[in-house]
Amino acid sequence: MAERGSNDVPLGGTDETPAEFVKRTTQAVVRAMAGRADVSVNYASGQPGVRGTTVRLPPPPRQPHLADLAKLRGAADAAGLRLRFHDETLHQTLMPVGHDAKDIYNALAQARVEAIGARIMKGVALNLDASLEARYHQEGYAAMTERSQVPLSEAVRLVLREKLAGQQVPPSARQAVGYWRDFIESKLSAHYGKLRDRLSDQEGFARAVRDAIAALDVEPFEEADPDADADQQEGESQGGESGPQEEKGSDQRGTPGADGTSDAAMGEAESMEAQEGEGQGGDPVMMPGHGSEQAGGSARQTPGAVANEPSEKPYTVFTTAYDQTVEAPDLCEPDELVRLRQQLDQQLQHLQGVVAKLANRLQRKLMAKQTRAWNFDLEEGLLDAGRLARIIANPTHSLSFKQERDTDFRDTVVSLLIDNSGSMRGRPIAVAAMSADILARTLERCGVKVEVLGFTTKAWKGGQSREKWVADGKPPMPGRLNDLRHIIYKSADAPWRRARKNLGLMLKEGLLKENIDGEALMWAHNRLLGRPEQRRIVMVISDGAPVDDSTLSVNNGSYLERHLREAIQFIETNSPVELAAIGIGHDVTRYYRRAVTISDAEELGGTMMAQLTSLFDEQN
Repeated sequence: MAERGSNDVPLGGTDETPAEFVKRTTQAVVRAMAGRADVSVNYASGQPGVRGTTVRLPPPPRQPHLADLAKLRGAADAAGLRLRFHDETLHQTLMPVGHDAKDIYNALAQARVEAIGARIMKGVALNLDASLEARYHQEGYAAMTERSQVPLSEAVRLVLREKLAGQQVPPSARQAVGYWRDFIESKLSAHYGKLRDRLSDQEGFARAVRDAIAALDVEPFEEADPDADADQQEGESQGGESGPQEEKGSDQRGTPGADGTSDAAMGEAESMEAQEGEGQGGDPVMMPGHGSEQAGGSARQTPGAVANEPSEKPYTVFTTAYDQTVEAPDLCEPDELVRLRQQLDQQLQHLQGVVAKLANRLQRKLMAKQTRAWNFDLEEGLLDAGRLARIIANPTHSLSFKQERDTDFRDTVVSLLIDNSGSMRGRPIAVAAMSADILARTLERCGVKVEVLGFTTKAWKGGQSREKWVADGKPPMPGRLNDLRHIIYKSADAPWRRARKNLGLMLKEGLLKENIDGEALMWAHNRLLGRPEQRRIVMVISDGAPVDDSTLSVNNGSYLERHLREAIQFIETNSPVELAAIGIGHDVTRYYRRAVTISDAEELGGTMMAQLTSLFDEQN
């Protein structure tokens, strides 16, 4: 977890969680943006959407950061602007006929309201940029390699957004838009002025958009009958409000989400699903690549090809050339290492007695499990001296042998993987170091081997990996973009007395930086796979989700967290390595199947002992 300060969202009160604070303030922003006090905001998984005066937004994470907040605010701003500057009845009245024409018409209607908002408020423009970038990155626009993969409606929208509001095309979509830019410029350059002049007039803008669509000549352009549309709307309305047209399937008051899509297209998709027996309407939900997954039109994607690619795209690394796996003594001078160890002992002198008692309790429990057990009356093995007397008494008795039973417990190795990120600085990292030290000593007495590992990065904000990425022209979707530093404080085969001073390194100023948990977990896991012990356990000690500003600034906001979940799932379902985790001040039970969360670092020592005890109890 990166250090709190520059990225974390502030709380509104002592009893309010960060997520609750974000939800409350977001609803206030939507109402202010829409200019309506009757707007309500619901939070549910999926893409944003609107029904009536209810806005649906994706829920914020439990511990949101500024990047998460910007994306959510972008979706909220887009919805608020639509409610304020858009009349859905008029929009439907002038809706053209034809899939491609509808897609472009809907996209430009949203581009209009966003352009108005961006002109009025600079903060809105930044939020919309962040939200759009997240959407295009998630949908894999940067990976598109030919024009047929790029929806023309999105390309037209982004080019017109650039011309109307001066907002640059999001980085993830620049290459994709480039495939269409010359075609769009050649067809629409004469229409830019008319569209710009009519930005504040929805009806005039909509008619200018219809002229632009006709100029694009993407498919046969059929004129809609406004009077017929109005009659149909009036006949189907409910509660005195404009109802959905059966043909278009749009809802009462369309609002786009972060991607700027209108509810007209959503309604169309819902109507098609109902006709095919696959869906029953309901709350409109903004779907990635809406309208681009339906048949027809040369600029449409293959169903599921590109839109589904981002969620399936494997975790990648831009370069491993600057990664480092290092022994603790190599990061510090010997004299300083001794001084740091003394500092650690002084800081936790009062805690050492408490943890030592717990360690003794664990030792007694584990030693009890090592009670020797034998199988008797065997025909081979060790001679059973206790039964020699009966042979002397009766020579006809045969010799009796015994063999010691095998125990899984004696063939065990434990790996402690400690988060060395900046937010662990101070008390948490000191307690983690001391607890690891006492645990290693205790298990060593019981014949259980222990290794102590740490993970962080070599630099803040990307280091040499980011410099290389910039020098290479900033290719899109670079994957992990920082230099890893994996630290070996104590190897499994090293005796505790030799490695004891190494744990003081965790107190070294400047060592703790950012954390990329997924790769660190697989590193510790793979080290254990090479061990000869029959039973292998990894215990992770962390204080939250993976955070690396460099990586998250050029990838999806959940990029590192998704990889961590994938690594955990692989280990928990496919690996012989057992996995447990302890979260300090943050809930890690949402990641790990076997995990506990503690509120204070002082609880760490006892919790570590309890976790290991329960692991051995389950095994036996």
